[in-house]
Amino acid sequence: MNVRVGTGVDVHAFSDEPGRPLVLAGVTVPGATGLAGHSDADVVVHAVADALLGAAALGDLGTLFGVDDPRLVGASSVRLLKDVIARLESDGWQVGNLDVTVVAQQPRLAEHRAAMRQRLADAARVALSAVSVKITGTDALGALGRGEGIGAHAACTIVARSHQREHGDP
Repeated sequence: MNVRVGTGVDVHAFSDEPGRPLVLAGVTVPGATGLAGHSDADVVVHAVADALLGAAALGDLGTLFGVDDPRLVGASSVRLLKDVIARLESDGWQVGNLDVTVVAQQPRLAEHRAAMRQRLADAARVALSAVSVKITGTDALGALGRGEGIGAHAACTIVARSHQREHGDP
């Protein structure tokens, strides 16, 4: 079995746009200030997508979905992740597992962890047991510790499906 590992990182500052929702792993966190960004600024999904793309050597999220594309203003990052998954699958890969660490001093996110895991599992078409979401702060150190934004780190495995890839041997 051919397995590859990928990692991804994303960080966004909090937005000063009134009413912008905070979306993490496709889950809207009620009452929280949203993140600044071209799409919905979902740092969790962005980190996961970059990890998957890196594992498959297919580039990165910014290359596939540029920040200058007006069609992507406010776009659902989960929709973009599903596109990434489809690209992997068409290239002969499937997601093995996802492991995400959300770095946020605020807001408190533990009560949303189960929904985040489920949303990522659904988008990646894997069992819930293949998705981990951890949440941590930075003990008030750095920009994230000062509550200026939220970051996410992701690691993943992808597994070659039983048939040969179109673009070469995995």
